[in-house]
Amino acid sequence: MGLGMMGAQHIESYRVAHVTGASNQLVAVCDGDARRRAGMRHVEGNLAVDEDATEQLFNPSLVQGYETPEQIFFDGSVELVSLCTYTDSHVPLAIAALEAGKHVLVEKPVALTAEEVQRLVDVSAAHPRQLCMPAMCMRFWPGWQWLAGVVREGSLGAVIRASFRRNSAVPRWGSAFYEDATRTGGALIDLHVHDADFIRWCFGPPVAVESSGSLQQVRTQYIYENGPAEIFAEGGWDKNPNVNFVMSFRVEFEAGTADFMFGREPELRLERKGQRVEPIALADGTGYDGEISHLVRAVHDLREGKSRTLVAHVHEAVDLMAMMAAERRSLETGERVALIG
Repeated sequence: MGLGMMGAQHIESYRVAHVTGASNQLVAVCDGDARRRAGMRHVEGNLAVDEDATEQLFNPSLVQGYETPEQIFFDGSVELVSLCTYTDSHVPLAIAALEAGKHVLVEKPVALTAEEVQRLVDVSAAHPRQLCMPAMCMRFWPGWQWLAGVVREGSLGAVIRASFRRNSAVPRWGSAFYEDATRTGGALIDLHVHDADFIRWCFGPPVAVESSGSLQQVRTQYIYENGPAEIFAEGGWDKNPNVNFVMSFRVEFEAGTADFMFGREPELRLERKGQRVEPIALADGTGYDGEISHLVRAVHDLREGKSRTLVAHVHEAVDLMAMMAAERRSLETGERVALIG
């Protein structure tokens, strides 16, 4: 639902999803643009795309195209809905999908406030046979999954310091939306949220945050009582439309330093103390592929009567957005803001 840049990405990721014993098929799409409903490819985005591509995203003779959400919710052949619409529509559409008996993948951010996310959590809890997962793709991104595993296993010792950076041009698609910070939350919410979520998932919830910059270019330190002394994340939108997309991390452990840079070869390398730099082999694909394969597998397991566990839960988005609100307060006051609970 929603066939802009992210909707096109979801379609590609469903296409490559491989789950043993399960299958998935694109049966319907929903968008107000008739050209998109006909499968015309959208090429803008941060990841590399072939701007000369002429093939369609899907065969419109095999995929039902709907203009309104109500139509897709009443389609009995639809089991799982990907919500790739604007942020302020996520919660009402996700609630409608759950009430229509669908599983739901909700693009990030789920909403701009913890209170709005809580509305969805409450409805999701009332529909325990339907899965509702936030699309926090960094939890599934090759390299970032490796980092989370190493941190939790402790195989390189304790983390001394960590820094994350994410930067891009202001999105060219949906300009009326992205230029309105009241709808997007600025780069703080729409872009920086990726690293904020990953830090919280990987290192646990901090006790306080301290942010500087602006809604469009933010740098936050995450404060832990019993954890690394220095964890930072920087993210922002650059007004230069030709700026290259940057996604990176550098994490120093007791036994070496892990360094990731999107698009570099190799993207991930380990700098062990006193030894040569070691390239780390990563799986093919993106975090979008990983999150969608994970949810397809969970839906299949649920259908088979097996226990299901999700790497990302919608209730986690409540605490995440509370943390993002604290980062915004820190931006506005210039002071460290404590997190409650």
